Amino acid sequence: MVLGIKLLYRYRARALSWKLQYVLFNITSCVGFEIIWSNCVRTTLVDSNNSVLYVKVLNPIKQRMEKDVDEVGKITRVIKSKIEELDRENLSNRQKPGCGKGSAVDRSRTATTVSLKKKFKDKMTEFQNLRESIHQEHREVVERRVFTVTGNRADEETIDKLIETGDSEQIFQKAVQDQGRGQIMDTLAEIQERHDAVRELERKLLELQQIFLDMAVLVDAQGDLLDNIETHVSNAVDHVQSGNVALQKAKTLQRNSRKWMCIAILILLIIVAIIVVGVLKPWQNNNKGA
Repeated sequence: MVLGIKLLYRYRARALSWKLQYVLFNITSCVGFEIIWSNCVRTTLVDSNNSVLYVKVLNPIKQRMEKDVDEVGKITRVIKSKIEELDRENLSNRQKPGCGKGSAVDRSRTATTVSLKKKFKDKMTEFQNLRESIHQEHREVVERRVFTVTGNRADEETIDKLIETGDSEQIFQKAVQDQGRGQIMDTLAEIQERHDAVRELERKLLELQQIFLDMAVLVDAQGDLLDNIETHVSNAVDHVQSGNVALQKAKTLQRNSRKWMCIAILILLIIVAIIVVGVLKPWQNNNKGA
């Protein structure tokens, strides 16, 4: 009965693992695409001096990135619900005979679930890094635009305020007076467009942040348990390997012992035969008879 339950669980665990691995592959692909897309934007648009061109092509790029972020959000919620379902099944499975807490089946189920949580957390960390990369990229572009228009390096407080509010007219007031409003309108429009795009993208990424935090708490809470399980498994493998080596040595010693025992018995028989022949001296009896 217990063996049947173990085999059934292993089959279901593999099936769920394959499904989640497929979903994890999807989120990996989306994250990778986001990073590639961000790099394309950086190389083709960030360094462009044509602000009018930038504003024209920004909206399609923004829509594409928002679509990808929404898709990642859907995949993330699916993965989270599947992992929560696994947790519920693990608790329910403990009520079955031979599958109580700490049993081999329970440890196997827990290890599988926690391992998937760690993989999910790693992918969410990659996505979180993307969010930070976008923010840093936006900051660098704003700094360059301010320097291009004003000819001066803005301090961090000014850049932070510009990123937070998107209001650049006050910062560029002197440049407007010196160069005329029309000459810097393209730069002002670009900064405003960038501000709106980045704020919207960050809003969507923040929605995923809560899921990331939830999973991080779960993984950290069960991380020690998984480490202990992996340690026990590793130790068991080491013990099995050591046992196999010792068994081979024992077999070799046994064969050698048998060989030397046979040689010793043969030598002993030869010695006994020599002694018997020496004591009986059959050749003397033959001479007397003659």
